[in-house]
Amino acid sequence: MQRDVTYCDAGGIPLKMDLYFPTAAADSRARPVAMYVHGGGFVSGDKGGGAGAADIPELVRRGYVVASVNYRLAPQYPFPAAIEDVKCAVRFLRASASTYGVDPERIGAWGGSAGGSLVSLLGVTDATAGLEGNGGYLDQSSRVEAVVDMFGPSDLTSSVARSQLKSYLGSGAEAGTNARAASPRTWVSPDDPPFLILQGDKDNVVPPAQSQILYNALRAAGVEASLVMVENAGHGFRPSGGPISPTRQELTKMMADFFDSHLGK
Repeated sequence: MQRDVTYCDAGGIPLKMDLYFPTAAADSRARPVAMYVHGGGFVSGDKGGGAGAADIPELVRRGYVVASVNYRLAPQYPFPAAIEDVKCAVRFLRASASTYGVDPERIGAWGGSAGGSLVSLLGVTDATAGLEGNGGYLDQSSRVEAVVDMFGPSDLTSSVARSQLKSYLGSGAEAGTNARAASPRTWVSPDDPPFLILQGDKDNVVPPAQSQILYNALRAAGVEASLVMVENAGHGFRPSGGPISPTRQELTKMMADFFDSHLGK
């Protein structure tokens, strides 16, 4: 493991990621990458935690190089800082492929809550969206080949969402413009990568409708997408009214199998 690798520079701010490597190489082939983006309402959180951190060991065990990234947080750094940073992380991984022994054509991303929203936005946007930023490695693509979205908000344009995320989206007319640009739903197109969406059916922080909106938009565009509603699961897959189904271990396997399928491991 390599901690606190500086992956990009955002206006003088060094951005950090942790890299996890398989303990032994089965062969000399370049490894696929799974990039993890933590949640925290766009205002808190760290690359070492969040709902998706539990999935890191299984992905490493299966032979992935895992990159867990920090990004700039609101209110000091409102939209689009976070997505610019996440995109720069992907470009860094491609530019550094030979250094870390990874395959630049096999990069997937997963995240929970705000992180789920960010990896979804990462999946549905390319350079034409104007969200690349100036962190570096602009000769590289920020596109990914597979996305796992865990209960991430997909449509931030409602008045409720804009009120809850004011520190991230801003206020007034700016908030409306930013909310649309920050919503993965806005950018869905037929060339998007496959998505696996995991959502708790009793989530009262990010309502199940948010995942349904994204799933419907992806399918309408002809994108391969699956939506799994996790029974008895609140936000972060916390049990609510009974044990969750699928279990947390089953969700990890489902996610890892999805990456195996689409990253050609």
